Amino acid sequence: MTDTPLLTLRGVSREFPSGDAPVRVLDSIDLDIRAGEFVAIVGASGSGKSTLMNILGCLDHPTSGEYRVAGRPVADLGADDLAALRRERFGFIFQRYQLLPELTALGNVEIPAIYAGTAATVRDARARELLTRLGLADRLGHRPGQLSGGQQQRVSIARALMNGGEIILADEPTGALDSRSGEEVLRILTELNAEGRTVIVVTHDMHVAQRAQRIVEIADGRIVSDRASAAFPAATAKKQTVLGASAFVALASRFRESFWMAILAMTAHRMRTFLTMLGIVIGISAVVAVVALGEGARRKVISNIASLGTNTVEIFPGKGFGDPKAAKIKTLVISDAEILARQPYADGATPTVSASSTLRVGATSASAQVNGVGPSYFKVKASVLLEGRLFDENAARTMSQEAVIDETTRDTMFPDVPSPIGRMLLVDKVPCTVVGVVKKQQGFAASGVMTVFLPYSTVQARFLGDPSLRSILLRVSDDADMKAAQSAVESLLERRHAASDFYIFNTDDIRQSITATATVLTLLIAAIAVISLIVGGIGVMNIMLVSVSERVKEIGVRMAVGARRSDILRQFLIESVLVCLVGGTLGILTALAIGAAFTLSGASITFVFSTWSIVAAFLCSTMIGVVFGWLPAHSASLMDPVEALARD
Repeated sequence: MTDTPLLTLRGVSREFPSGDAPVRVLDSIDLDIRAGEFVAIVGASGSGKSTLMNILGCLDHPTSGEYRVAGRPVADLGADDLAALRRERFGFIFQRYQLLPELTALGNVEIPAIYAGTAATVRDARARELLTRLGLADRLGHRPGQLSGGQQQRVSIARALMNGGEIILADEPTGALDSRSGEEVLRILTELNAEGRTVIVVTHDMHVAQRAQRIVEIADGRIVSDRASAAFPAATAKKQTVLGASAFVALASRFRESFWMAILAMTAHRMRTFLTMLGIVIGISAVVAVVALGEGARRKVISNIASLGTNTVEIFPGKGFGDPKAAKIKTLVISDAEILARQPYADGATPTVSASSTLRVGATSASAQVNGVGPSYFKVKASVLLEGRLFDENAARTMSQEAVIDETTRDTMFPDVPSPIGRMLLVDKVPCTVVGVVKKQQGFAASGVMTVFLPYSTVQARFLGDPSLRSILLRVSDDADMKAAQSAVESLLERRHAASDFYIFNTDDIRQSITATATVLTLLIAAIAVISLIVGGIGVMNIMLVSVSERVKEIGVRMAVGARRSDILRQFLIESVLVCLVGGTLGILTALAIGAAFTLSGASITFVFSTWSIVAAFLCSTMIGVVFGWLPAHSASLMDPVEALARD
């Protein structure tokens, strides 16, 4: 035993608030404990002995006075320095064992070494060695609930020795044990002292105290007796080896432990975890599904607009839609279309005229829209030829009676024939030969309207008797600017007509307008979904706060064996992030399932999922876990270890 005190207290007092005046539990304690001593601190309940032990173990701090460990003032140490002191010098043995119920005996013993950063193989071997030495070789994989009281206390002793245990602090170590188990624990403590460890036992049992070499009696917060016992000789102090590892290995070990404990906590409360995730699942699935539906709707709109003609402008007579004088304006003629077709920004132009007619095939008759168009019309409108052919320039020059019909007309007028190509179709009283069938174009017309295409010259001569045009459809080159092309068309026709007696319908304007509207609606619905995400995040925070309150004692135990505040913060933060990430994954899978069901239902709009939206959903889940999990995790990390251990 050395002459220099290992633990030194001078004038140490501890007060606790109580009503109007604080209660002084310790009053001006002076005490020296040297390395290698076996000291028993005895006293009646409420005498202050447990408070003294908490101060000695750096779980609590004095209200006044000075406490030094190996000459180092404890008051100068920060939270992490105190954690290091508990981790590297002290080993705690509690009356109620304070084992974590989710872990096995081996897992409980390893905890101090995890916070010390010991490599997994080293700490596993050390824990097995200690448990085997204490007679628990066949109980390594048992959880605390599967062990007797004496076995649990031996696990607690092994945990205290895991990092070396230079100073063993035992608080009523036999209080919850039967006499045989209690005697076994005292024997172990005596052996540990004989090996050179400093052992401090807090007890009210004089039989236990007599096993020590020195008995310190305390009453009403004061030391009333400090006497040596001749029962056992003092041991020689030996330096205990503290297990450790590199900073990276230490951080990785602590992270793995935090991750594993988060998994255990989640599985231990499956229903609560699922209900916590539910808000995240709904929010993430809603956001991903809405974005996918919005993108699908946008593509559908663009497809429909494209069916009206890709990069097209259409020129009509009059001042605008609904102009009552438009029918009397006859200045839009074939030569206008021919000149427009030769402009550098044009990729084709076709005159159009139209008439409503009755179609007849045998006994079948139906009303239809007859469109007189030029051969380039089908290119401008990006028409899809299903069978047969399209008419050419020669058909327009000769006023041919060749007809191209759409699939609706084919199905209505020729329902029982394999193909209408080459068959006669009576349009009013004009017999026409069907030469081709095109796919029904998506546009603003009713879906059941039948359409027949004839050369514009044929419709003008045989149906209308009027050389003027209904419109001119112009396709703008892909490398030309739509607005510039529209301005050029306006300038050209104003010069030719010497008046602005026309208006232009620009499909690009329609596309942009509808796309913008769809985007706004998508953002609106997504905003509502984001609100549900926020609500889900608040739910995560509430549940994590409940989890912290339920696991206060666990937090105290972890701090007692050397956990830093950052370790506690990390553990609860990882748990929160895991809940949100799993919820986010389930939300994404739910959104994908909704999209698949939507597609199988035959809906015209499909969900279009993008990688960025799924990645954004994962990031969103992570951020929710971090943001809403930080407050409970931070609250847990700031707990006072002695208060946490005292919580029922």
